[in-house]
Amino acid sequence: MKRKLLLLDLALGVLIAYVAWQFRMEWLAAKAREAALLNRKPPAAPAQTFTPLPPAPPVTAASYADIAQNMLLDKSRNATVVVEPPAPPPLKPMPALPVYHGLMNLGDGQVAVMSVTAASAQEEIRPGEVIGQFKLVDVNTEEIVLEWEGKTIHKKMDEILDRTATQQVADPRPTDAALPAMQVPEVAKKPTGPGAPAAGGERLCDPNDSSPVGTVTDGYRKMSYPTPFGNVCRWDPVSAAAR
Repeated sequence: MKRKLLLLDLALGVLIAYVAWQFRMEWLAAKAREAALLNRKPPAAPAQTFTPLPPAPPVTAASYADIAQNMLLDKSRNATVVVEPPAPPPLKPMPALPVYHGLMNLGDGQVAVMSVTAASAQEEIRPGEVIGQFKLVDVNTEEIVLEWEGKTIHKKMDEILDRTATQQVADPRPTDAALPAMQVPEVAKKPTGPGAPAAGGERLCDPNDSSPVGTVTDGYRKMSYPTPFGNVCRWDPVSAAAR
């Protein structure tokens, strides 16, 4: 038995020595690789060749003429004179259009009855004739064409129709101002006393009752109670002693 144990111990010792030797060999190989990596020198890169810049040309007055003419902050130093065109004349306001009153045809073409204003005299104008500052170009039952300062103006008949006569027609019905004021007869108030009975034993106040608050009549006292919606009046019963 002891012999077997000795053989086992010997085998274990040999195995441990072998493992230690393998570990040392791996460690030495790693150290050798590390030393070889640290001692290795990288290859030298080839030197770059640089082309020298061309020499700057000499400074002349003509080379900075554009800067002196165009880059200054003061506009008065600009050699280019800007000539601003004159402002156009203001547009002439178009006068009020003539008033159209009607259209008639007596067999020789359309004739428009017009006036310069609603209050001026009416005139019979044919196409090609002038009314005020406008020239009548064409007219029909739906549209009238006028010309002013070379501009053509198209208007519907309703837009220039004289409505003064229509507005002056009186309404046959009398207005509220013309109606006589209706006299509402005022009901004379008198001390009528308590009114109709209420649910809680009280009596209602008659609107025509003139009795002051605090009046005692027929065993009821007239009272007034303030509420968010105004004062409320009623007749409350009182005891015989209070009467």
